[in-house]
Amino acid sequence: MKNYVLYLRVSSKEQGKSGLGLEAQKRDVNLFLENYADDGSEVIGEFIEVQSGKDDERPELHKAIHLAKRTKSILLVAKLDRLSRKVSFTASLMEDKSLSFKVAQMPFADNFQLHIYAALASQEADFISSRTKASLKSWKERNPNKKLGAPVHHIKKLAKARTEKALQEAQKVSGVILPLRQQGASLRGICEVLNSTGITTIRGTSFHPSLVSRMLSSLEVA
Repeated sequence: MKNYVLYLRVSSKEQGKSGLGLEAQKRDVNLFLENYADDGSEVIGEFIEVQSGKDDERPELHKAIHLAKRTKSILLVAKLDRLSRKVSFTASLMEDKSLSFKVAQMPFADNFQLHIYAALASQEADFISSRTKASLKSWKERNPNKKLGAPVHHIKKLAKARTEKALQEAQKVSGVILPLRQQGASLRGICEVLNSTGITTIRGTSFHPSLVSRMLSSLEVA
């Protein structure tokens, strides 16, 4: 029988204060513990961090790893990217024979599968970043006399409304989109599955990649 050490991470102080990101992660780890952990297993520690996943210098993560090693417990995270957004860092943890860890959203994944998933997620993030920069550069070249942006209060209001809508949509189909995403399906591929089943959005329209992206973010919290 193995005990567990929980590690939860959000990227911003706003997420930490609101508790929204932590709430989603706690929901996932609790589901894992209820359905996949051995009977009698206990949580012997919980560590919460408010820091970017691109930064390897995270004191709470190192504390969690140290406790898991010392007690021969399993380090449990909700999502793989809660450990790190860097493949090299995640790979180094996998190679550490004195550490065992599990991902709540991927309860049956072995280290090989997790490594592939981390690599694909990293590759996709790099591609999205490059595409965004290229699009921004192209827009500026076409519109040299225009400023890109909007009033901050307007942006925050729009973002909040879109997030709430995405969460409502996501809750309807979470049992479909989360497993597909965990298996490496693209946003477009998830749309095709949803639309082929006849499921529609709240507005009665078909799903599109940007909506699926917001839905996943509302469920998983970056």
